[in-house]
Amino acid sequence: MKFIRYLFITIFFVGIVDECLAQVKKDTLTVLFIGNSYTYYSNMPHLVSLISDSTKIKLITSKSTAGGAKLSDHWYGNKGLKSKEAISSGKYDIVVLQGSSSEAVKKKEEFLKYSKKLSDLVKASGAKPYFYVPWPPKKIPQFQKAITESHQQASKKSDCGLVMVGEAWKLAKKLRSDIQLFLPDGSHPTDLGAFLTACTFVNTFSRELPRNLPDRFFITDSDGKEVMIFRENSLDITFCLKVAQSL
Repeated sequence: MKFIRYLFITIFFVGIVDECLAQVKKDTLTVLFIGNSYTYYSNMPHLVSLISDSTKIKLITSKSTAGGAKLSDHWYGNKGLKSKEAISSGKYDIVVLQGSSSEAVKKKEEFLKYSKKLSDLVKASGAKPYFYVPWPPKKIPQFQKAITESHQQASKKSDCGLVMVGEAWKLAKKLRSDIQLFLPDGSHPTDLGAFLTACTFVNTFSRELPRNLPDRFFITDSDGKEVMIFRENSLDITFCLKVAQSL
């Protein structure tokens, strides 16, 4: 009898452990970001991964970036880039393509040409391509319409997804004109701008965002010490989450 009782208790607790493991087990998606400083400022891809810890899908991110890089630079391997090799490795579920802030408007034909070449390469690797729709410089917000339309045209031509970051920025500034998304150069994102961008990516890929997030994020460095990589006002964090969800 004692043996049978012990067996039932063991099965009971094993069942509980298995159930708990099933609850914490998450789907994962590997994401490669191809871009320039609009991607790497404020550790944006890393923020995407950290935010996704609070969703059902864990996004594991990598990047191939260089300052001022256009899509053609990624195609030809300029600026020391090895983006084509990274794409062709077949390691990724999603590849994000981000050109320079102006090429979608000022060099539209070149933008469409290389967006098609790169998206075809992404598909051949077995991954899903997405275009990162950026924002215009602070001084010329009217360029957003042209930027968005060029990316929509590229998306239709290449059958790719869109991550409407510029539209998220536009909505945020409409709702709160005082929000600080730009650094003093009027081009690159502040930490909060990068956070709003990251929220837009997570919502696009995971189809959800957490209701709440901490006001700071930490990572562990190579020495095993915790390093804070992000800190913002909790009200701003909640605002960005709501903006990204509303698109």
